[in-house]
Amino acid sequence: MAIIKQQDVIDSIEDALQYISYYHPIDFIQALEKAYNKEESTAAKDAIAQILINSRMSAQGKRPICQDTGIVTCFVKVGMEVQWDKTDMTVQQMVDEGTRRAYLNPDNPLRASIVKDPAGKRINTKDNTPAVVHIDMVPGAGLEIMIAAKGGGSENKTKMAMLNPSDSIADWVVKTLPTMGAGWCPPGMLGIGIGGTAEKAGVLAKESLMDPVNIQDLIERGPQNAEEELRLEIFERVNKLGIGAQGLGGLTTVVDVKINSVPTHAASKPVVMIPNCAATRHVHFHLDGSGPADLTPPKLEEWPEITWEVGENVRRVNVDDLGKADISDWKTGETVLLSGTILTGRDAAHKRIQDMLAKGEKLPVDFTDKFIYYVGPVDAIGDEAVGPAGPTTATRMDKFTEMMLAETGLLGTIGKAERGAQTCESIKNHKSVYLMAVGGAAYLVSKAIKKAKVVAFEDMGMEAIYEFEVEDMPVTVAVDSTGESAHVTGPEIWKVKIQEADAKAKS
Repeated sequence: MAIIKQQDVIDSIEDALQYISYYHPIDFIQALEKAYNKEESTAAKDAIAQILINSRMSAQGKRPICQDTGIVTCFVKVGMEVQWDKTDMTVQQMVDEGTRRAYLNPDNPLRASIVKDPAGKRINTKDNTPAVVHIDMVPGAGLEIMIAAKGGGSENKTKMAMLNPSDSIADWVVKTLPTMGAGWCPPGMLGIGIGGTAEKAGVLAKESLMDPVNIQDLIERGPQNAEEELRLEIFERVNKLGIGAQGLGGLTTVVDVKINSVPTHAASKPVVMIPNCAATRHVHFHLDGSGPADLTPPKLEEWPEITWEVGENVRRVNVDDLGKADISDWKTGETVLLSGTILTGRDAAHKRIQDMLAKGEKLPVDFTDKFIYYVGPVDAIGDEAVGPAGPTTATRMDKFTEMMLAETGLLGTIGKAERGAQTCESIKNHKSVYLMAVGGAAYLVSKAIKKAKVVAFEDMGMEAIYEFEVEDMPVTVAVDSTGESAHVTGPEIWKVKIQEADAKAKS
């Protein structure tokens, strides 16, 4: 009979969340390396290179892989024979205490992203609690814990359907995936839950993302049941969509497809699809009463030696000296290195700006001929100007873009993922541009930020408006001043290329 100490659970949760903030699972790194070596699309290959370089840098520097250090999801399987040394805390409270300590760790502070009163004032809890905890009672005398930190960009792309019993799940996935856009930062994994009821399918999908990346092993040995056949079908068909890394078009959109299923009602087929992004973060451990979990760090030699070099056609610019005439010849897909001063702002800042403009109030900063970077950075430590500061999903700011371009004099925007058709038209009408930084490369991007200071809305925490002084910050022109979008043209081109290659192989 195991006696589990509350403190061992708390310490293990704290250590695990710190661990996954800067260590990718090695099986995921190996899958990305295979994708990198296979990739033929220059834009996608460059994006994967930046993700892999960022991953190695994070492992070395023990700083977050992504600025969005996630909502904590924890699966706890409690053995029926387990006893506790104390009973004054629930499992939820233990996980929350470990989470609180991990996210407030002064050596590697993690971004607090959780807000309470979600339908109302949405006030940040400041310590990233509460975690989402799923508890199962299972046979045995120990504790099994699987814990993940899930970024909002991928979590927001969750899809759910109540299919008819005769409907094809693969058809639904292939139809639905393109509607998710690129905000989930492919290449990643798809977790699919099937059966039970709607809420059960969601939990199954999330739990499946804790499994190892092993699709290549399955391909080699061949499927042995209907679920494995479905995994392979979805994997093959999704990658033939040509969406590619960061949605720019390419050969690899997913590195694995995971499926969990349970029995369901004869009239039902609940299906939930949840993607994991390029900042896949999870770890699995057991407690048997002998002490906290011992998480062994991976060796740096396990990361591939990959370098990323800008091409000869790279454009270096000083953003402090730019006007509309200067950006008019920037073309979709072009690499630009930004130096100078940029401003930041996300959802909450844009909403406050909207309210101030509606009231005729003067804005606290001048956006004239400036770029705004959609980011909520991690707090700095040591001599850092800022902590990891990768882009957030630009699509969320679409509803504010016309206002910003028309009423503030803003020159351009920087983020990740696609912009909507109406926003592309607005960018065209205002002779603006949208630049894309690589999602999942937050620590790498932060190295280009030399100075940072809050210039407005300090009360918003990570959503405050910062002024960044950057040097050679790498971005891609995702929407140029004519309104052409790389997230439209790239996947279209690569879908055709993949189809042509398949036809040639069969002939």
